[in-house]
Amino acid sequence: MKHIAAYMMLVLGGNATPSADDVTTALAAVGVEADADSLNSLIANMEGKDIEEVLASGKEMLAKFGGGGGGGGGGAAAGGEAAEEEEKEEEEEEEMEAPAVDMFGGDDGGDY
Repeated sequence: MKHIAAYMMLVLGGNATPSADDVTTALAAVGVEADADSLNSLIANMEGKDIEEVLASGKEMLAKFGGGGGGGGGGAAAGGEAAEEEEKEEEEEEEMEAPAVDMFGGDDGGDY
């Protein structure tokens, strides 16, 4: 993955066809050691290919996967129930408290 990332950064930087030495130099600049076998395989696979075409074909392949993404809503329900129970407990505690005085500050029930 590091080789592909460095290769693509070099392409974005203006080097249309980075060599193995270019990628190795870019990786070394940030303290990463290149794996010669993996890098040579990448360079061989990219030889004579346009990066834009490679990315476009990869995007088409990913579109065939589908992916759905329809799930994901189930996890929140458990958290919601816990919050709901906690809220009910607070309401019950508030209802249990009796007022110490009436609305006007007196506790003798006198006339006004």
